[in-house]
Amino acid sequence: MTNMSDQLKYDNNGLIPAIVQDKNSKEVLMMAYMNREALERTITTGETWFFSRSRNQLWHKGEESGNIQSIVEIRYDCDHDALLLLVEASGPSCHTGHQSCFYRNLEGDELSTRLFDPQEVYGEGSPAIMAELQEVIRGRYIQRPEGSYTTYLFNKGIDKILKKVGEESAEVIIAAKNPDKGELVYEISDLIYHLLVLMVEKDVSLAQVFKELRSRR
Repeated sequence: MTNMSDQLKYDNNGLIPAIVQDKNSKEVLMMAYMNREALERTITTGETWFFSRSRNQLWHKGEESGNIQSIVEIRYDCDHDALLLLVEASGPSCHTGHQSCFYRNLEGDELSTRLFDPQEVYGEGSPAIMAELQEVIRGRYIQRPEGSYTTYLFNKGIDKILKKVGEESAEVIIAAKNPDKGELVYEISDLIYHLLVLMVEKDVSLAQVFKELRSRR
């Protein structure tokens, strides 16, 4: 491993593309970037770590969702400037819930590549949906797809996001004064969603919040 690392060619930003492939099915799951530290952590922990160009920091695949990728083998190409990671994935690799990030062709057709069903895996009412939702929101932050309300919030910026958090907090208070429990559940859900948007905007993870809550127990 050490000899391989010494031979790799990183770009001017200190990054190298890493293709992730399922060891058993041979399906290409995703492509991301690594710097030296991400590669070292991947080797040390036996799980995939990458470098986020948009957030300018390391990230551990599956840290929040639990969909980790266990390393089986790491290879590099003939030019020493790309990596191939053979992994065993414990869940979908794409933030959209697909097994692979490459689930569409150039015609826009969605391929039937084991679409992730949150209810089937997590069960209805499981708190794990928060981690899944934050991954989807993080994907919107990076990709900014047109027509997405989440994209709209990120494009408008922190002041708009904070305004929505304030509005939703007020609506929770109003709903709590009424006898309709369903309305309260609805408004709390709206507030949680906008809080997750704020967390992604400010680069706060659920793991950090859960750790803080644990410390207060």
